[in-house]
Amino acid sequence: MKEGKSESMPLWQKTPVSNLVRYVPSGMLFARVRVKGKLIRRSLKTKGLSVAKLRLADLEKAERQLAEHATAYSDGKMIIMDALVIYRQRLHGDASLKPRTKAHREERISALLKTWSGLEKTDLRKITKQDCLAWAASYSTSAVNFNKTVQTLRAVLEIAVEAGVRYDNPARFIKTMKVRQKPLQLPSRAKFHELVQSVRKVNRRFSNDAADLIEFLAYGGYRKSEAGNIRWSDCDFERGEVLVRGDDETGTKNWTVRTVPMIPEMRRLLERLRAERPTESPGTKVMRVSECNGSLANACRRLGISRITHHDLRHLFATTCIESGVDIPTVSRWLGHKDGGALAMKVYGHLRDQHSANMAQRVSFETASQTSPAVL
Repeated sequence: MKEGKSESMPLWQKTPVSNLVRYVPSGMLFARVRVKGKLIRRSLKTKGLSVAKLRLADLEKAERQLAEHATAYSDGKMIIMDALVIYRQRLHGDASLKPRTKAHREERISALLKTWSGLEKTDLRKITKQDCLAWAASYSTSAVNFNKTVQTLRAVLEIAVEAGVRYDNPARFIKTMKVRQKPLQLPSRAKFHELVQSVRKVNRRFSNDAADLIEFLAYGGYRKSEAGNIRWSDCDFERGEVLVRGDDETGTKNWTVRTVPMIPEMRRLLERLRAERPTESPGTKVMRVSECNGSLANACRRLGISRITHHDLRHLFATTCIESGVDIPTVSRWLGHKDGGALAMKVYGHLRDQHSANMAQRVSFETASQTSPAVL
């Protein structure tokens, strides 16, 4: 090595599997495939070699089929169904997408074909801006579903642009709908404790387990799928935090692993459960049930309060944290958001505004002599 130059660690590392490389800084595995002269490098969203091999095989198959389709439609003839075949291959070959995301996009394809008569056999060259706008005007659904369906239509039409079948994407002229944030109707802290006790008092086979899950979700802000995969080995009582890994196969919603500190109520809950179940192995799941919607609905009805869901308990955690003085970016990290707090600010920003208004009432320009009683 020459003087003055330092030896740097390589970013990419070969693996025993052909076309599979590891990105050293993160340990994530990537596919590195050349198809018809085009080099494709794509993350397989896993560090495990066995999982990566399966995803690599799916990706290689999808990319080779896509290359064949591109050649097949080089004469400019393509109908919507042809583009849908390619879109679905990309969709199901994309390792970065969760199974539920893929299923939802299939639902949007079905909605699109159902609401646009004869679309399947329509020549992609003949679809106009006006056709897209007319469909959008006639399509009545929720803002979220409308926007996702438009997104799907754009992606399908973009395939025709990529294949050289048409010059532009006419779906780009469709304006998405504004998604209105629903007002949160969450129980007060006192009502929440009443709700938990109401579930326990039912005294059925899984009543206590359901009540434990309700508290677990509210005290940790976990998604339901995340809570169901937390094991005793993930609970670090010494450091006072819980490791959130998500599903063994698909991970958390954002593919990240995070830690959430144990608030005092969470520590008391976990210590009680551990004392009640001292023989359980570190690999045992902390929660004995995976859902509690029925118990929540029945308890809310008995108490005469608005019905809440699993996800509302996540909102309750965030709301309580912010009302207790925790800043929104920190709460955002605990929730597992990756946007630096933008979403949390949008959902919970009104709490900060109310706190600001309350604090403003403490500010005064009066002097001490004006506020103190007169001395006789």
